[in-house]
Amino acid sequence: MQPAAAMGLEGEIGRYQVYLICLINLLQFFVAAQVVFMTIVGASSPYHWDFGNLSPDQSQDNTTANESEQFRHWLHLTNKSEIQKHVHFAPGFSSVVTEWFLIGDASYKVSMASSVYFFGVLVGVITFGQLSDRFGRKKVYLTGLILDILFGIVSGVTPTYEIFVTSRFCVGVMNGGMSLVSFVLLQEYVPVSYWALTGSLQSLSFAVGISMYALIGYFIRSWRTLAVVINIEGVLILLPSLCIPESPRWLNAQGRWSEAENILENFAKKTGQQRCTVTRKLPAVENGGESASVFDLFRHRVLLGRTLIMMYVWLICSLVYYGLTLSASDMDGDRYLNLALSGLAELPSYPICLFLMNRTWSGRRWTLAGFLLVGGTACLVIILLPSNKGVGIDTFVNSQSFSFLGKLAISAAFNVAYIYSSELYPTSVRNVGLGICSMSSRIGGILAPFVPSLKSIQLSLHFVVFGVAGLLAGVLSLFLPETLNKPLPEKISDLYSITYHQLGVEVVSLLSQEHRMASDVNHTGNSNSENEEDCDADEETTLIR
Repeated sequence: MQPAAAMGLEGEIGRYQVYLICLINLLQFFVAAQVVFMTIVGASSPYHWDFGNLSPDQSQDNTTANESEQFRHWLHLTNKSEIQKHVHFAPGFSSVVTEWFLIGDASYKVSMASSVYFFGVLVGVITFGQLSDRFGRKKVYLTGLILDILFGIVSGVTPTYEIFVTSRFCVGVMNGGMSLVSFVLLQEYVPVSYWALTGSLQSLSFAVGISMYALIGYFIRSWRTLAVVINIEGVLILLPSLCIPESPRWLNAQGRWSEAENILENFAKKTGQQRCTVTRKLPAVENGGESASVFDLFRHRVLLGRTLIMMYVWLICSLVYYGLTLSASDMDGDRYLNLALSGLAELPSYPICLFLMNRTWSGRRWTLAGFLLVGGTACLVIILLPSNKGVGIDTFVNSQSFSFLGKLAISAAFNVAYIYSSELYPTSVRNVGLGICSMSSRIGGILAPFVPSLKSIQLSLHFVVFGVAGLLAGVLSLFLPETLNKPLPEKISDLYSITYHQLGVEVVSLLSQEHRMASDVNHTGNSNSENEEDCDADEETTLIR
């Protein structure tokens, strides 16, 4: 094992670290199931009613507008027991819709439950980050996972819709916060050179987790039993998690170097190397003492443009990603197969975007814009295609296939946005900038469950919203500078001296460039590039979908 430090592990990863990587990636199966929980549990079912002038054979799908209005009026005036007596759902179907008769004007409560969950995720991401910095990664992660499981079980046994929604909010807080801390914890277990790999593996595991949830839901049709089973999956992750060590980086930051040293030495011993050297790196030097403030993002013209564009891009990525995921089970065909394919459609996106991002002819900007444009176009094409699979070419060219294409493209765009955003902001305000973008994406997640409900107005209206929003995000991203193979800015003043591109036109501030060259001549000592790399990579640990 190479010399290691609590602020930056170096060398190769050992067998024990591989075990930790596998454990945290298995956790993503549980996280994904909670995120897309309502796609199956909140699925709607055909129903018919037998009251007044309507016969039992008249169903929701074949009534006239007048009969539908009559039914809604009856729902307003009738008590719950009468509704249960006269409204009949398809036999053998189980969901919160059939449990609490969330039909008619009450159908919005299904989307509300999903939206409340994502609001909980926003709260969890904000609070758990601060808690983990104060009390430690492992303690906060385990506490969040335990409470996540408990509130998840409450969701499956609750007698009322109100308690169900409250439990979903609590699950969102715990799931969002716990998954963030676990992401950071894993990144702090492995060398910086492996962070991109481990981060991508977690995204892949999340996609597989969506398909796994669809498979479990296919065999377990009772929504209450399904809710309990997926939380048993969380228990299977919790038990081995009790034995994981604390983050050596956090221990070092708290001045507990001897504990961090013991963990690093234990990593080496479990790799089979009885002898190892543990050294401590000095913390990176602050860049010129420039203070970081959220107001800096809007005070400087260059940062203002980048921030507004990236906030919109993150919001749309989240809106379209979760909108397509949550609406996958409502498409024609088998809902379980559609949801499973929606998760599997993401898998090719990650290697494709990693390949394109590192090509000089595409880079970060064109890769992001390209995927957003493809995703938006795919959503708009859906409104022109038949819903059902036909024969011949119609077997492949249909709404389902283009929905999966849109999901693939938006998944890749989301992945690029994480990396691209960290390169657009100077080091002094990078954490603040990423925090603003992340909050914007949570707002997209909160809005996402309501967009598919627009189909009640027009069948393909939600795809129009996804398509137009995606295209606009793709066009706006072209106004951002390219960052591939460009020096990362350390201070805000560096933004006016670094060469960048806008819409393919190179813009160079010669005066600022000369000023920086003069500053470099007066600056004594070697550049602190190694510390800058560690700092940049460390800040990227706050990123999580």
